[in-house]
Amino acid sequence: MYLRLGINIDHVATLRNARGGEHPCPVRAALLAMEAGADGITAHLREDRRHIRDRDIERLKNEVNLPLNLEMAMTGKMLAIALKVKPHAVCLVPEKREELTTEGGLDAARFEKSLKPFVQKLQNNGSRVSLFIDPHPEQIDAAQRIGARAVELHTGGYAQLAVGSWQLAETNNPLLTANRQLLTAAKLASQHGLEVHAGHGLNYDNVGPIAAIPEIVELNIGHFLVGEAVFVGLAEAIQKMRRLMDEARP
Repeated sequence: MYLRLGINIDHVATLRNARGGEHPCPVRAALLAMEAGADGITAHLREDRRHIRDRDIERLKNEVNLPLNLEMAMTGKMLAIALKVKPHAVCLVPEKREELTTEGGLDAARFEKSLKPFVQKLQNNGSRVSLFIDPHPEQIDAAQRIGARAVELHTGGYAQLAVGSWQLAETNNPLLTANRQLLTAAKLASQHGLEVHAGHGLNYDNVGPIAAIPEIVELNIGHFLVGEAVFVGLAEAIQKMRRLMDEARP
């Protein structure tokens, strides 16, 4: 089963915005990612526009021949943008103005009532909607009831524990517990008919066990690859990740 790789190009825009100019261009990064074998492009349009900007989203949709996955918060302004741009996919994420990065999954169970019509509007407009959630059964059950077509399992907790030691087999290893939690969540989501994605904090050292979960069909990876590109170039960074994902697949 082929495992798709989505490349998040947010932090190319972060670097651009540090000087207020136009270089480096996130659209150019997306085109390079496509040439390197990426299956999709992910971009998070934040409320404060700290990295990706509205114009970036329009250009990514119009100039890059890959599916665009728009990450965004559940707000009226973001809904209007998504309905206008019509990205291939929308991933709904929680967002705090002061956070450095997304700190956890969306509480789909808590916000089920408001999420359902929000998701329906996006999907009626032609965008596949996924919910970025923690790997907990109640969140997966809520995602199914809401009517989302996919979930993206938050791998941040696993990634914080996976520091080159994921192969340790002690039964009380918290990393193994986190890995089993993701395995169980992926299986449950698949049984519910949801497409299963995963992402956050993945790198060369920890991607293997996640890529090996057969129910997961897409990984979205960004910050690590943009950082690695400083040393080896974006194409080589992406191609190595692609190889590791393929080697890990059953």
